[in-house]
Amino acid sequence: MTPLAERMRPQSLESYVGQQHLVGEGAVLKQAIERGKIPSFILWGPPGVGKTTLAQLIAKLLDKPFFQLSAVNAGVKDVREAIESADKQNLFQQRGAILFIDEIHRFSKSQQDALLGAVEKGIVTLIGATTENPSFEVIPALLSRCQVYVLQALSKDELIGLVDRALNGDAWLKSQQIEVKEYDALLLYSGGDARRLLNALELIANYRKPEESLVITNELVQTLIQQNPGLYDKTGEQHYDIISAFIKSMRGSDPNAAVYWLARMLDGGEDIEFIARRMVILAAEDIGLANPNALLLATSTMDAIRMIGMPEGRIILSECAIYLATSPKSNSGYMAIEKALSLVRQTGSLPVPLHLRNAPTKLLKELNYGKDYQYAHDFEGNFVQQSNLPESIDGTILYEPGANPGEERFRAKLKEDWKGKYNY
Repeated sequence: MTPLAERMRPQSLESYVGQQHLVGEGAVLKQAIERGKIPSFILWGPPGVGKTTLAQLIAKLLDKPFFQLSAVNAGVKDVREAIESADKQNLFQQRGAILFIDEIHRFSKSQQDALLGAVEKGIVTLIGATTENPSFEVIPALLSRCQVYVLQALSKDELIGLVDRALNGDAWLKSQQIEVKEYDALLLYSGGDARRLLNALELIANYRKPEESLVITNELVQTLIQQNPGLYDKTGEQHYDIISAFIKSMRGSDPNAAVYWLARMLDGGEDIEFIARRMVILAAEDIGLANPNALLLATSTMDAIRMIGMPEGRIILSECAIYLATSPKSNSGYMAIEKALSLVRQTGSLPVPLHLRNAPTKLLKELNYGKDYQYAHDFEGNFVQQSNLPESIDGTILYEPGANPGEERFRAKLKEDWKGKYNY
């Protein structure tokens, strides 16, 4: 059976979801289509927001010959053959066959150069699709001959609408007695990608037992769509038990136990680089900003044992284990990144505020990238209070300083600088 995402590909602008700033009433592309003449252009946007679908719809609505290449597997020869075919088509009908190139950012300079003449002469109307910034990935000569249209991520309501439309509009799904009770996990898994969303919906639908209805909940989605990470090492249970005891002894500030478990591993022939790597991790995770020198010593230990090897390497490992065990402890950095990752998974891919975006090109400046950014070094103390998080989570505290002298100084500085924004 054809995949659901392909079956649900819209056949008209009215059924096309999203991008109303481009194809809505009075929008730039809608007007161009109504006039029957479109320029060469590049669609720039995240995956699964309808770039390919829009190109196909335009060709259909304008009744133009449509040639499609993927930059992943097309070469200069393929480009030239497509242009020659388009030129032959032009002999029998109006000029302007559409050449659609998916992932145009993957084209080399020579491949892009091969397009220039055909675009300039009007042999083809080029529609490129890219998830990357065209200012960097498309050569200036080709970029100057194309408009750039920015596609936006689909909204929550648009994604929910896609699910409902599939359930009610696809003949196979309609016959499956499926109800969506909760959408959150399904939408979060999709990451705003309509294709991924519909593929997930189809995967879940395939788990329905014959003659039974299916109710989609967040728990069901998390159960059926999950990643199963593999184990780091498969040398046996004792391997994991002893390294666990070693780490927990250092975390618990017990140098005697740490050295004992280190000796057990060395006596058993454990890989000394494995031991050193785990100490580097502990230095960052459990000591962190309470004593930043711990990470420096742990990484130096790894370098040293690579140079020295065994048996002398045992002395270096012992000294490092004792130092880490006796250091003050803080997991504030670890907790901060865990909170941040949890927030990202809850809120999805929030847009970067315009004033924080990079604007090295004229195109990006016209889109207001970098506008109103305040350069910290222009202000007293090299600090200015401005919003650096997406608007919907502005003011969220992710780093909570630990209860140790070094981080208490951090807390005092943060409280002074960010009064009114972060409640330290």
